[in-house]
Amino acid sequence: MEKLNRRCDLTADEAAAVMAEIMDGKATAAQIGGLLVGLAMKGERPNEIVGLARTMRTHTVKLQETYTGSFDTCGTGGDRSNTFNVSSVAALVLAACGVTVAKHGNRSVSSKCGSADLFEEMGVKIDADPLQVEQCLREAGIAFFFAPKFHPSMRHAAQARKDLGIRTAFNLLGPLTNPAGARRQLVGVSRSEHTELLAHALALLGSERAWVVHGADGLDEISTTGYTKVSECREGVVNTFYLHPDDFGCPQVNLASLKGGDAERNSLIAERVLGGEKSAARDIVLLNASAALLIAGEVSSLKHGFERAAEAIDTGAAKETLHKLTTISRLASHGEQG
Repeated sequence: MEKLNRRCDLTADEAAAVMAEIMDGKATAAQIGGLLVGLAMKGERPNEIVGLARTMRTHTVKLQETYTGSFDTCGTGGDRSNTFNVSSVAALVLAACGVTVAKHGNRSVSSKCGSADLFEEMGVKIDADPLQVEQCLREAGIAFFFAPKFHPSMRHAAQARKDLGIRTAFNLLGPLTNPAGARRQLVGVSRSEHTELLAHALALLGSERAWVVHGADGLDEISTTGYTKVSECREGVVNTFYLHPDDFGCPQVNLASLKGGDAERNSLIAERVLGGEKSAARDIVLLNASAALLIAGEVSSLKHGFERAAEAIDTGAAKETLHKLTTISRLASHGEQG
């Protein structure tokens, strides 16, 4: 705390040690609040985020097997744009293309509908036990990892975070702490300066390839409303570039056409997209799924990825993937399988 008061950066080891005190329930709410405010005031650095994430990873509920070859589309959330759940629908399309997806997520914080709210509304058993989640991964090619279920030690920081009422370094940790150990990711962030921060953190944490994106209109997705800033982490090297809908052969739209609502509303949008309806919602899902396919190494270009993703929807494969996920998660939760 003394270093933070002087606005000095923490080393990764110092951040990890502080996080261990928090995860073990040894830190008071005031101490946790002081840490988070101190980091926010001086600006978080990659080493600090890495230290926090490493400790959080050691406290994560473990799976029986490792799934480092899996993919995650978890972002930081908090863009307050009230769009529908683009990355969650893109995750289903990605899985339908044959990529194993370990979708990490939580309930809504700043919007009306978080990824957990959406999947629950669509019939998925979101708080399944680890064995059941692994069954979904194996048999449906996608599973939902409900953050509170896999990161129970974070409950020790809940009161401090609630008292602060602001976004902090902890909001950046979700994409860095996938319970399946996914090493390829498409990460959306709500602040432009966080693309490089998280990309460098992912590089230090051993990510194989990831895009950290911040879209036009402040979207924490690759946007169809204008340019998207992308910081790519690939084999330890970080590069930043920009994308435009034209790069995908995709029409540019206004933000209003991407608006969502509560879980019921967003579920309806998702069902329409998965059902093959042509819309601005479909285009932004295809755009994000195509980037994910490129990151996963399944395609060699964004345009090829766009075509593959469209095929997964139009053949009904993406809709069938959702059906498999809902069915297996429900059956597993009643002990009828496995």
